[in-house]
Amino acid sequence: MAYVKNLFDRNFLEYASYVIRDRAIPDLEDGLKPVQRRILHSLFEMDDGKFHKVANVVGSCMKYHPHGDASIGSALVVLANKEYFIDRQGNFGNIYTGDAASAARYIECRVTPLAKDIFYNPKLTEYTASYDGRNREPVLFPAKIPVALVMGAEGIAVGMSTRILPHNIVEVLEAEKACLQGKKFQLFPDFPTGGMVDVSDYRDGNGKVLVRSRLDTSDPKRIVIRELPVGSTTESLINSVENAARAGRVKIQSISDFTTEHVEIEIKLARGAYAEETVDALYAFTECEQSVSVNLLLIKNGLPTVMTVTEVIQHHAKQLVKILTKELEIEKKELLDKLHLRTLERIFVEERIYKGIEKMKTAGGVENAVVGGFGPFLREIGPRGVSHDDVEHLLRIPIRRISLYDINRAREEMQAIQDRIKEINAHLKNIVAYALGFLDGIIAKIKNSDEYGRGERRTKVGSFEKIDIKEVVENVPLKYDRKTGYLGTAVDGETIMELSPFDRVLTVRNDGSYFVSDLPEKTFVGPHAWYIAVADKEALAKVVFTVIYRDTATGLPFIKRCRIEGWIMNREYSLVPSGGAAFFIDTRNKFTFTLKYRPKPRLKVLEETFKAQNFAVKSLKANGVRLSNKEAASAKVDAKG
Repeated sequence: MAYVKNLFDRNFLEYASYVIRDRAIPDLEDGLKPVQRRILHSLFEMDDGKFHKVANVVGSCMKYHPHGDASIGSALVVLANKEYFIDRQGNFGNIYTGDAASAARYIECRVTPLAKDIFYNPKLTEYTASYDGRNREPVLFPAKIPVALVMGAEGIAVGMSTRILPHNIVEVLEAEKACLQGKKFQLFPDFPTGGMVDVSDYRDGNGKVLVRSRLDTSDPKRIVIRELPVGSTTESLINSVENAARAGRVKIQSISDFTTEHVEIEIKLARGAYAEETVDALYAFTECEQSVSVNLLLIKNGLPTVMTVTEVIQHHAKQLVKILTKELEIEKKELLDKLHLRTLERIFVEERIYKGIEKMKTAGGVENAVVGGFGPFLREIGPRGVSHDDVEHLLRIPIRRISLYDINRAREEMQAIQDRIKEINAHLKNIVAYALGFLDGIIAKIKNSDEYGRGERRTKVGSFEKIDIKEVVENVPLKYDRKTGYLGTAVDGETIMELSPFDRVLTVRNDGSYFVSDLPEKTFVGPHAWYIAVADKEALAKVVFTVIYRDTATGLPFIKRCRIEGWIMNREYSLVPSGGAAFFIDTRNKFTFTLKYRPKPRLKVLEETFKAQNFAVKSLKANGVRLSNKEAASAKVDAKG
């Protein structure tokens, strides 16, 4: 058994680790889940500037992703609708209405220039074998910006989940610049559907936000929803408004959806209802307002880690500097290699060193003749000298190129290389300034391009007043018919009180049984309901219920004083212990009552008076305190309770 348990534990941990790391949670380094990374890798491989059928992209990506075409296709559509890294052509669905995309064979896509700027650098990317060993895929892209904050992410793994809200890309880049400069910064979510957001409890990415639709109330008899809160579609929002209308919580005449490229849901109000007074009800009872909890969970160094927005920005600011440094160093090395070869080529042609190999009959003799020919020019060549590979390169120069060799052009090219090397050295000495320039360049591209909405914020940040639902709805009378025993808002009888539709009602019968229910329309509670009140725990904590009862087996009288502090809805309880029969129940703190005993031989005292306040208040489940050893016949209070 121990072996089997260990086997199951190990397999479960391996499965959980696979789901968390390789499917559900994005990585901090590039902000992508594995399927998104494989989609972009496929697009980079296929990139020729033209659009590709999504079906072809999905087929290509299946070389890397072992979970089938459906998961790849849906992930591609979601990634494309983020607008930043995949250029779309065709019907990719509608984020406002929730309409699905067309079939993969009808729509096309390609990678955007922004994606290339941010992700693509094969010289820095680490690759690993694909799941079948036939291909190579990136472990992580060297992303230059915090993609997880730009796109947002949702994922449910084993024992954990992530919910990262999207942020405005220009604001994210500005925050990264501020971090590099040692300045303070603050980021708030920005949603593609627009709307409004209250970030007072955002807690740097690990709290919650309140999101609202943007409502046009310029017409007092009509409300137009212009923007949606995140997580809603026009269909789900309309359904929530219709449900609220059926429940009587909002008064509308009709609701129409005119959404195309922009959201436009028209709500015509019923007679007697006006826009200003209906807005709060829409926010209170429909999807026009929602609370969104946030959990910024990312894979960091191979482990799931809860981070803050600030920590993500700080990490990527350092990562940007490292990536740009590596890029410059690689470019510098390539330029030095190129400059070395161009120098050798110039000397080889100008000084006619190739003439020295005409009489040589062996490969070794040819190589020695070339190396020897460079002897007088070693100072110009530098410490690298002339290697075997250099000689092979020079010997592969065709005669046509030698005959057409342009000395001036060669010198100009070498000068340009030297100038670029000096420029790179200057950048390496001032790498932070270079990183700031890179971010400024990305920001300029975004602001000058309509493809990315020019980086304008879509969601308005503000502070909302909390809506008290009880204040939005009208109170209704709760009535009780003592003859029929019915209680509710649709009962013809005595009005007990006026309540909100969201209040709960405590009903205590004369026999000591009680229950708590939602505000009933019509329910049978019996003709002997003794106490009816709002089931508010704070209010009931101040009420002491005093029960005078007798034991049905012995006839002895008891008193029990307690409070009702908790309950399960629509479940029957009793203030009287099992086997007891109540004489009466009272809620006054101080009162006197008189017990009458059954006449018996030698019994001289047939009545006895007690003060209720002389007995301690105990828990609801406690038994009562015996009042006398005599059998009680009845009990009477000094005034009606």
